[in-house]
Amino acid sequence: MAAIQAKNITKTVLDSAGSIDILKDISLSVAAGSSLAILGASGSGKSTLLGILAGLDTPSSGEVIWFDERIDQLSEDARALRRNGTLGFVFQSFQLLGHLNALENVMLPLELMGAKDARVRAGEMLDQVGMASRKTHFPKTLSGGEQQRVALARAFVTRPRLIFADEPTGSLDAANGEIISKLLFDLLARHGTTVVLVTHSLELAQRCAAVLRLSGGRTV
Repeated sequence: MAAIQAKNITKTVLDSAGSIDILKDISLSVAAGSSLAILGASGSGKSTLLGILAGLDTPSSGEVIWFDERIDQLSEDARALRRNGTLGFVFQSFQLLGHLNALENVMLPLELMGAKDARVRAGEMLDQVGMASRKTHFPKTLSGGEQQRVALARAFVTRPRLIFADEPTGSLDAANGEIISKLLFDLLARHGTTVVLVTHSLELAQRCAAVLRLSGGRTV
C-alpha cells in the first residue's frame, strides 16, 4: 500500500503581476515504511509541496491521498482530525514550547489525544533518543542537537504512520546533523514509519529510498 500519493499537484497564487505557478504537475508515491527526500534550491517549491502533502495547505488542482483516502478535498478541520495521531512533524527550528520541559513537550501530543499513559510513553520515547537524563530540562538549557532529539521523540511518540520533516538537520553543525540523521532513520526502521523530508543535504537525501528533485516548481 502507498502511504502517500500525489497526483498532478499544481499550486498557483495571484499577485499584482498575475498568476504564478509555484508547483506544476507534481506526482509521486511513497510506499508504507519507505522514505522520500525532496531536494531543490531555495524557492523551488519544496516547502510548499511538503505543506500540501501534509494537509497543511491545499493544491490548486490535483489529488493528495493518505493510505487510500483522498484528503485534499476535506475541510481544514477534517484534515486536522486526520493528522491527529496519523502524522508526525519534525521542523528545522525544533518548535519546542519554551515553558514546558523535555518530558512535557513530548507528552503534549499524547495529552491532546487523551492518552492516559502519556507520561510513561513520553519517558520511554525520550529514552530511545538518548535523553533519559534530560527529561526535566527546558529547551533553553538544551543544545540544538538535544532539542532536535526531543523534537524527534515528540514526532514519534504517538506512533504515527507518516512523518514529515522540514530540513531536520538544517540548523545543526555537521556532527550533530549526522547524529540526528542516523537517529531519525533508526527510529523509522524500528517503528516501520514512512517519511517524507525536505532537505538541502545530499548526505541526508542519500539515506532515503527515493529522491524527488524540484526546480522552478517542477520535477527534474
